[in-house]
Amino acid sequence: MRAFTHASWSGGLGPGKPGMKITRQKHAKKHLGFFRNNFGVREPYQILLDGTFCQAALRGRIQLREQLPRYLMGETQLCTTRCVLKELETLGKDLYGAKLIAQKCQVRNCPHFKNAVSGSECLLSMVEEGNPHHYFVATQDQNLSVKVKKKPGVPLMFIIQNTMVLDKPSPKTIAFVKAVESGQLVSVHEKESIRHLKEEQGLVKNTEQSRRKKRKKISGPNPLSCLKKKKKAPDTQSSASEKKRKRKRIRNRSNSKVLSEKQNAEGE
Repeated sequence: MRAFTHASWSGGLGPGKPGMKITRQKHAKKHLGFFRNNFGVREPYQILLDGTFCQAALRGRIQLREQLPRYLMGETQLCTTRCVLKELETLGKDLYGAKLIAQKCQVRNCPHFKNAVSGSECLLSMVEEGNPHHYFVATQDQNLSVKVKKKPGVPLMFIIQNTMVLDKPSPKTIAFVKAVESGQLVSVHEKESIRHLKEEQGLVKNTEQSRRKKRKKISGPNPLSCLKKKKKAPDTQSSASEKKRKRKRIRNRSNSKVLSEKQNAEGE
């Protein structure tokens, strides 16, 4: 992992000049207003750090938790991912201090649960699909910075001359905003606003409620159907009548037999 200095980038000013510090804050305020109005970026600002940014902060003796809120003039949350922490662990003692800084950050869930990827690849995946969580990417990795600039609506931060800088909106971001303003595109922020308005007006059913309705309760078998079928008790009345019929038949047979015997005796 290399710590890029961004020496070729403009906007790096030493911390010893208070007038220049005010100018940097004005630029940061302007850039934040742009991202807030066009992409819905809001406080607390979620800053995704990679190992290179942590290393540069350590070398520049920058107290991120104290200085970032002052620079951005708002509440911030320092975040990282498991992949970044894993990468810092594998790099060993040289980046032990950077690892300690990263371990103090909030860990955001990334899609690489089973197989970890490089820190740069992981952070890039966190801002896919229009950056719905409004992450800032803080890195010294120039390759990652170039890729982040190609994604509209992702604020980029870096450290130059021991000073934190919020980069101006990239040409890709500005072109995207112009396309939205001209009606050619609809931003993710606008899509969310339209959806919420439709739900409030009752034009669209709330997705969570519809999902709950669709979920059917898995009911077990009917307890009555599980009971063993009882054998039918024999009908006592029908059995008694059959017995009476049999007795009558036996009596009739015996009577007819006796009569025939008498008739035979009288004939003799």
